[in-house]
Amino acid sequence: MSTELIAAGMLSSLIICILLGYPIALTMAGIATIFGLIFVGPNIVHILVLRVFETYTNYTLIAVPLFIFMGIVVQKSGLAGRLFDSMYVIMGRLKGGLALAAMVTSTLFAAATGVVGAAVVTMGIFALPAMLKHDYDRSLATGTICAGGTLGILIPPSVMIILWGPMASLSVGRLLMGAFLPGLMLSALYLVYIYILCRIKPEWGPSIDEDQLAVPFKKKVTMFLSSVLPVASLILGVLGLIFFGVAAPTEAAGIGAFLSLVLALCYRALNYETIRDIVYETVKVTSMIFFVAVGATLFTGVFLRLDGGDVVSSAVLGISMQPWVVVSFMFLIIFILGIFIDWIGIVMICVPLFTPIAHQVGVDAYWFAMMCMIVMQTSFLTPPFAYSIFYLKSVSPPEVRTMDIYRGVWPFIILQIVGIGLCAIFPQIITWLPSISFGG
Repeated sequence: MSTELIAAGMLSSLIICILLGYPIALTMAGIATIFGLIFVGPNIVHILVLRVFETYTNYTLIAVPLFIFMGIVVQKSGLAGRLFDSMYVIMGRLKGGLALAAMVTSTLFAAATGVVGAAVVTMGIFALPAMLKHDYDRSLATGTICAGGTLGILIPPSVMIILWGPMASLSVGRLLMGAFLPGLMLSALYLVYIYILCRIKPEWGPSIDEDQLAVPFKKKVTMFLSSVLPVASLILGVLGLIFFGVAAPTEAAGIGAFLSLVLALCYRALNYETIRDIVYETVKVTSMIFFVAVGATLFTGVFLRLDGGDVVSSAVLGISMQPWVVVSFMFLIIFILGIFIDWIGIVMICVPLFTPIAHQVGVDAYWFAMMCMIVMQTSFLTPPFAYSIFYLKSVSPPEVRTMDIYRGVWPFIILQIVGIGLCAIFPQIITWLPSISFGG
């Protein structure tokens, strides 16, 4: 059987099984094992075992559970509620003030968690009922929370970046710095959109009555210092260690995990039940990520062993040798995959296949990696399999329908595409900060 048919068979089997609803980790591992035994032979078992061992002994990946632990500690300590209350008081008088407060809080909280689910669920519990209580448009309220939560996968510390770096043989620290400005840019685009929309349609985001916001200035300062400042210090402290070369991402993750515990202890939020929940959630999320990672690394290992990478490379480069055409086509593939497949699976499949192609056409490796991740962020909002939508629906009041959330996310998907365009036209948005912190 030709290499092209084998590659097509593996990819089509993967897509069919995923569309049928089979778990992506088991699907990729199963297809890898079956095709490996048929076309390579029993020796494939040794190769698969070696790839699993390499995955679990990768030093950089130790940062994954540490950053997840840090984010869950921040979530369980009640800091998200304090953040939103503080932003509520500061921005409530503006048209769309609650939505703006939710977006700012989501941005800060997303940077402290590194995962989407925690940010969306937490803000869905705190911010969504407040917006609905004050007659905010349901699509605006839900779209704001979903879009704000997706920033957690991009703004450092990001679990996606920690997985991407070792697979593409790129510096995780440099990638983290490269993600900082694009993440803030997307947050700024969301804030501008919310503000303009609520100025045009004030009934969608009415301001809060003055009597509800009659908080003394001293209390406002206290709320700010006790909520925003600690979280911002934690985030900037961890990133600062990486930025100035004091610690590698793994060491910085360990320090961040420890400082988050100290922060929770200062808020008297630590007890036996909280610690048990934190450990349980950390193990659950980490196990899910590594389970998919193992399945994906088995799939790509067999796929590349059977020369499937050459088939994909020839197919993509056969379209055109113009760098912009090639990378645009790869971005389109990632966008389409994001509609159907979990981001972890996309990372594990696309990195070993697309990184060599980008190198062949002379594209900067760090810019290309970051652009792929910005494109991949859309996968959390694009129906039908948009994880942030399902996260929010699980904690929404009964009156919020799934269609309300679907309508709410589309403007933010368009803004994400605008952000992708800006990063493509002005690559310095991605490359400037890493050039300062790492040189070159």
